[in-house]
Amino acid sequence: MGQAPAGGLSDWLAGRLRLAVSDGRLPVGSRLPATRTLAAELNVSRGVVTEAYRRLIEDGHAAGRGRGGTVVVAAPVAATAPGGATARRDSPSAVFPADPGIEVFDTLRAAPARIDLSPGIPDLSAFPRTAWLRAERAVLNELSAAHFGYGDPRGAPALRLAVATWLARNRGIRADPAEVIVTAGVAQALGLFAQVLRADGLTEMAVEDPSSLGARQHLANWGLATPPVPVDDGGLVVDALRASGASAVLLTPAHQFPTGAVLDGERRRELMRWAAEGGMVIEDDYDAEHRYDRPPVPALREMFPEQVCYAGSVSKWLAPALRVGWVLAPKRYHDAIVAAKRYADLGNPVLAQLVLARLMDSGEMERQLRFARRRNRRRRDAMIEAIDAFLPGATVHGAAAGLHLMVTFETAISDADLATRALALGVKAQPLSWHAQLRSKPGLVLGYAARTPTEIGDGIATLGRIVAET
Repeated sequence: MGQAPAGGLSDWLAGRLRLAVSDGRLPVGSRLPATRTLAAELNVSRGVVTEAYRRLIEDGHAAGRGRGGTVVVAAPVAATAPGGATARRDSPSAVFPADPGIEVFDTLRAAPARIDLSPGIPDLSAFPRTAWLRAERAVLNELSAAHFGYGDPRGAPALRLAVATWLARNRGIRADPAEVIVTAGVAQALGLFAQVLRADGLTEMAVEDPSSLGARQHLANWGLATPPVPVDDGGLVVDALRASGASAVLLTPAHQFPTGAVLDGERRRELMRWAAEGGMVIEDDYDAEHRYDRPPVPALREMFPEQVCYAGSVSKWLAPALRVGWVLAPKRYHDAIVAAKRYADLGNPVLAQLVLARLMDSGEMERQLRFARRRNRRRRDAMIEAIDAFLPGATVHGAAAGLHLMVTFETAISDADLATRALALGVKAQPLSWHAQLRSKPGLVLGYAARTPTEIGDGIATLGRIVAET
């Protein structure tokens, strides 16, 4: 590794070790040198090495194994193209077009960056590999040959029961397992809802503004217009929804994306009155599990189940790659949703469903969620501290829960230009304007769950330098 520089020794060493893990010089499963040995080799104190190892363990890249030493357990996530090839180096200006199209998220994900502050990503290095493998072995040992045939398009009965139990325990939703339909994440759920409601005569679905560009793209793909309804500190402005004339609305009421607002009690009552007049609510229970400074927010589904199509998933607290979500539909739409799911893919892969069901039943998922909350709180605090230090004129939104912050500020350049310049310096973030149909202040949507406090500080410092230069 060479001679360590003076100043910031633990940060420097932790960064060098992460790089060695990332490029394969320290492969997953290998043991790091003893702290005393490495300290002597680098001519630094043993405390410097111990602190660097502690940071790798906190980041989820290494684990202490007692007499077995410190072992590499996960590599930092790198930007790769399909098939494992290094991602194509698109120019930053091509990544943030003025009018983002359907390929924009694929392009952004493929763009290389040393610090990725994209929202909506949990800490993928914390995936419970050992528990998953143990559960998978147990499931495989118990499966009969018949289980490897075609499954129920509604989902494996074991997972539907586990989801019903999970929702009752964590979201206060009482649902029979027969009501649960397993989907390939919330994205597929939106497509299923859109198909069924379109067949029922709907031509538009109102959306919060700002709201997820990706969700709007999914709805547009199924022929639904998405008229915007403004959001303020109390959540969706229901009077504006009523004035829009829309008969259906997509909401993220527990933690609005991207503002972080919570739909408050008065707005919920107004929404209930609107729904009682025939309105349909699509509830994306986005980020509901991640909360730090406030109690859980009740799901709308429990308040008026016959006017709410509910969707949730494991993507924000376990891993998006699993592609596992669930739907609760009003009785009049249940069979149509099942039919749409059947024709889409005949049902989700069964093995992953059974493994997840076992982990949910065992309490492993609650333990995983508690661990994630503690880590995410520290990373959120690190981002807020960095914003205070390097973006002093910025306003932070939605800090009480979730995996991201929305930051707005006064700047002479557009937020797309700011994101473009940041990417050129190796920092990836999403411009707020992507998610807004109505006019809004310049801003960024910044994810913190997948990055270390050191990376977060470096990324925000880079943004601060850009803003200061404009």
